[in-house]
Formats: sequence, structure tokens, C-alpha cells
Amino acid sequence: METVALFGASGVIGQSVARTLQAQGRPYRVVGRSESSLRREFGADPRAEVVTWNPDDPASIRAAARGVRTIIYMVGVNYWQFHLHPELMRRTLDAAIAEGVERVVLIGTVYPYGMPRTPTVSESHPREPNSFKGRMRKAQEDMLLEADAAGAIKGTILRLPDFYGPGVERSFLYSAFVAANQGKRAPLIGPLDTPHEFVFVNDVGPIVTALMDEPRAYGRFWNLAGPGATTQREMVKEIYAQAGHPPRMKTMGKTMVRLVGLFHPFMRELVEMYYLLTNPVLMDDSALRGLLGTVPKTPYAEGIRQTLAALRGEQEAKARPAPVPATT
Repeated sequence: METVALFGASGVIGQSVARTLQAQGRPYRVVGRSESSLRREFGADPRAEVVTWNPDDPASIRAAARGVRTIIYMVGVNYWQFHLHPELMRRTLDAAIAEGVERVVLIGTVYPYGMPRTPTVSESHPREPNSFKGRMRKAQEDMLLEADAAGAIKGTILRLPDFYGPGVERSFLYSAFVAANQGKRAPLIGPLDTPHEFVFVNDVGPIVTALMDEPRAYGRFWNLAGPGATTQREMVKEIYAQAGHPPRMKTMGKTMVRLVGLFHPFMRELVEMYYLLTNPVLMDDSALRGLLGTVPKTPYAEGIRQTLAALRGEQEAKARPAPVPATT
């Protein structure tokens, strides 16, 4: 069977894809910087091959790509280092082409669309990023699409909106899950009542593998929408209701985000993307549904239930006393 390499496997999307491949009985390679982290996360699966890489070293990238047919590219960078996205994509594409990799699936974002012109955004919407991060993500996409058009490698892109779920700590909703579970006040970034959508992280893996296996998917990009438009406020109310507590929130607006950013690099960089909270990009994924036939999506209430259950499980595991070594 062919081998799939997950570049950036340790992230929550990578873990979702790995679980799907495992369920399908398919071998896969997990690629990341830390061997210990990879073995901790994937070492129990005999189908997982652990490979470390140094993305600054072309020879290391080639070694990570050697002998695989498909790369699923999910490599993240710090929010204040988005200039690295095009550089890493160029090195990875050069290595993949040199090693004879046939296909690359890039997990993308809504950033390249820029300010939405329509209530929902389809793939025909212009890519006119109004942010530095959007320009870097668009440059990354363009490299892959140009390589596909040139016949050097097949490439496709799956665009995700914000996502949430077990293990997702970089989400607008994460603080609400933690606070609701503890009966505390949730710190949120507002406004809270503009339409928004979220994808449940566990839904992503099956869609990625289905897209990867579909020959018609390559040479273009595809949107994945959430199960419907909602708002942060509605999501937080449901989170607190399921946690058994009345909702308690405190909200930061753009001015406060900017002030906090003086001391916090992630918040400083978030100011640039604040437009997504006031002018949200709500995706139209009818093209993806037409391609795949079915795109299962977990309803928000069920996704919240699973996320709270996972969070409680993590806290219970941490609270358990360490086992006492046996004596002889």
C-alpha cells in the first residue's frame, strides 16, 4: 500500500488525519522536529513510521519525503513568523519533486480571501488578502498551484475556517471550555454576536483522506464550512449549559487586544486579523460536497459535548496520583 507522509503531524489536524488513516488500516509516516513528541503521540500505532526533520535543511526535507506518494502538509509556524510559510513550502515542494512524490495536499485557511465581498464565500471569490498573514498564505498556495499547473506535482488545498475540539488550544472557544468546566468567567475576544462558523477537528481527518484519494480534487482549492452559521455567544452559552453552569463572560474588543499585545506576541499579531470577527468569512462548500458526495459534520452541541468530555478526562488523568513503584 502507498505511504502517506503527514508533515506537521503533531498538530491537532495531523492527529485527526492520523486517526483516520489508522482506522482505514493504511500505513503513514509522521514527520516533525521532535522524535520524543512523535513517539509519545503515535508510537503505539504499528502502522506509523516516525521520521524527524529539520525544515531548514533541504537534505533533511528530502529524507522525510523519500519513498512516499502523498504529502499532507500541515506545517505550522508561530503567529509572528508567517513570513516562513512561503519559504517552508518552497523547500518542501523542491524536495518532494526531487524525490518523486506524486501529490501534496495543503491544509489552508480563509486568510487569502481577504475581506469578504459576499455573505458566503465560494472558491470563485477573489483571493485579495488584506493582511500580511493572508499574503503569506496566498503565496504558499500559489507555489503549489503553479507546480501543479506545470505538471511537476499534483496539488490541492483544503481551506478551513476556525476549528475547535479536543486538544485545540488555539481557538476562540478554548478559554470558554476551560472556564465553563471550572465554573469561572470566560475571557473572550469580541464582538460575540456576529455570524461565525467552526469546524469540529475530528471531522477534518476523514475529509482530508477522501480529498487526497479523489483524482478530480487536484489543481484547485476547496472550502470546508462548519455545520452552519452560529455566533461565539451562542456557542459559549451551550458550552456553559453542558458544563452545568450559568454563562459568565468578559469580552475584549480591538483596543484591549491591541493593549494586551504590547506584552503578548500572539495577541499583538491577532490585531491584524481582527476583521474576521467583524467581517466574518462564512464559507460555501457546495463544491466540496459535489465532489465527495458526502461531507459529514458534527453538530455544534455534540462537538461541545465531546470537547468537554475530553477536557474532563485530561484533568482527571492529571489529578491521579503517580503509581507507587513495586518493592521486592
